Amino acid sequence: MSSWYARLGAAVMFFCVVPMFAARQTFLPGPSFEPDTTLTGSSLSGWRTLGDAEWQMTSGNLTGTPGSSGAGGWLAMNRSFQDVELFTRFQCTGGCVTGILFRIEKTPDGGMKGVYASLSEGKAVMYFDVTVDAQGRITDRTPLRSGGGKMRVAPPASPNPTHRAAPAYNPGRFSPYAQAPGVDYPYTKPDSSLYPDEWNDVEMIFDANILRVDQNNGRSTGGVSDSSEGYGPIAFYVGGSGKVEFKDIAYKDIHFHYRAAEDTSPAFRKQTISDFYYSWGAASADFNHDGIPDIVSGPYIYLGPDYTKSEEIYLGETVNPSTGWATKSWMEFAADFTGDGWPDVLACKFIDADMGCYLYVNPKGESRRWDVYRVLDKFDSEVALLRDIDGKGKPALVYAADGYVRYAEPDPANPTGPWTVHNISERGFDTAHGIGVGDINGDGLPDIMNAYGWWEHPAPGNSEAQWKYHPEVFGRFGTGVGGSGMAVYDVNGDGLNDIVTVLDAHGWGMAWFEQKRDAQGNISFIRHMIMDSRWTKNAGNIAFSEAHGDVTADINGDGIPDFVVGKRYFTHLDDYADPDPYGSPVLYWYETVRDPKAPGGARFAPHLIDNRSGSGSDILAVDLNHDGRIDIVTATRLGTFIFWNNVKRAKPQ
Repeated sequence: MSSWYARLGAAVMFFCVVPMFAARQTFLPGPSFEPDTTLTGSSLSGWRTLGDAEWQMTSGNLTGTPGSSGAGGWLAMNRSFQDVELFTRFQCTGGCVTGILFRIEKTPDGGMKGVYASLSEGKAVMYFDVTVDAQGRITDRTPLRSGGGKMRVAPPASPNPTHRAAPAYNPGRFSPYAQAPGVDYPYTKPDSSLYPDEWNDVEMIFDANILRVDQNNGRSTGGVSDSSEGYGPIAFYVGGSGKVEFKDIAYKDIHFHYRAAEDTSPAFRKQTISDFYYSWGAASADFNHDGIPDIVSGPYIYLGPDYTKSEEIYLGETVNPSTGWATKSWMEFAADFTGDGWPDVLACKFIDADMGCYLYVNPKGESRRWDVYRVLDKFDSEVALLRDIDGKGKPALVYAADGYVRYAEPDPANPTGPWTVHNISERGFDTAHGIGVGDINGDGLPDIMNAYGWWEHPAPGNSEAQWKYHPEVFGRFGTGVGGSGMAVYDVNGDGLNDIVTVLDAHGWGMAWFEQKRDAQGNISFIRHMIMDSRWTKNAGNIAFSEAHGDVTADINGDGIPDFVVGKRYFTHLDDYADPDPYGSPVLYWYETVRDPKAPGGARFAPHLIDNRSGSGSDILAVDLNHDGRIDIVTATRLGTFIFWNNVKRAKPQ
């Protein structure tokens, strides 16, 4: 465990009850990356000063005080970088002006120039090209155009910057990534603005031609440089009056990339059924009626029992994993949606003007591509589930769209036409991440939940009745809120169903929520952390970000469900838009262990399955070879994989 954790205290990110966030965002205990260097010393030997300021280093804490001239001064490292990550906390008080300069180059007059991130000019970091004279005064400051987001290299500036093309899809005020005004949420998105005279944290990534900053564990901004080729030291600046303090300074040279040696658990046999990126989802059914489960992922059905032969259901075209998404198959589901006895495929796409869900109808053994019908034209979920909601034995798609948590099902009289949609929430409660189905209140009916709480299934026979909303905090705001599939089962064996979920699919955190009931039967939940950031105490000392796909299954046969979860490599694209995007794409199963000595009466023990696959938007758990063991299938940027389960069987509990 890192010294960060020891310094910051074990209580920083652990709570025994579900928290209600304050107006201001909470800090993460440390950077999202593993630093090459963390400053701990008290010497400035080797550092270079320029201008009128006094600098002191004490146990890694850096203090800068401007001189009487008010011109300000700089403290430059003795090491140069081109692409770099830097984390620090800072406090700028008494009217001080501060910032950090990257890719410093010397100028002929004894000064310097570089790309400057200003940390004291409002609520957000500001970006400039600056020139500094030999006395440390900024003589030229040119604002950079804004940029960042889901790209590594920003394109050249538009010749007509006042004109902007309309987006392909605009969800309006009801966005799955934002909170709508006027909606009473159980917790609101914290304010990650820079706060004057208070401590703030920033994680700065200068990669290619984009300098991007995640400030106060939330808001991300960026500036675009004209070049990707600059190279030089980093310098801290203080001007104005007062002083600036920097602490927890850590950095990493990201010119170098690291890849862990491949490691697949001996308890699983890994089979690669596709080497290419076609989908973020997979499903299983007996598509050819030979009595053997098959797998569909993207445009291909992989035929059992050996899964070396495939057939195409739509024109297959691989996607560049660096710059594109497999939008035709964000997620895939299999069931007999048409009622003809043959399993069909439902593929859902999350973005673009032609977003929605597409039904591919099984041609009943004909060797041709399948007929396709657009059955849903709105789909705002990056995760969804296929479940029987109304008790009729027919699958329905549970998802979010147009501001609502909802489910949709085919019209039996016209299954290839537009599906029937049922909204179960008020408008504004949709999230792009995190959805679950399970019986929370013990009435035998499936309830639906997301990061904002759970909705109680109405009495049988009244599918149009309003679902009662129970606000709860089942997520955590970081870069986003909500995880992937939310598992509902009795974790600790007390007879009450609990919830296991990732907290932020594009950040950090995983927890289980213990259900409690008072004397009147009122339901509440206590949060128990399973995994937080790399700087906190975690189950098995395992921590990874971007846990975007998961599934519940009894992996070891002890009769208790376990939680299978994986990291999505890049998460979005080949860039630094997300924390630790290039970390090993791991896949773990977390064993549910009922332990009366553990908080809540249970703990989760992580077991590595593989570190070269990860997850997409979901994970498939299915017994493919009918040996009584649940196998795992995952579709990712790196391909599509089967993990054949040979885990030692546990004694049923």
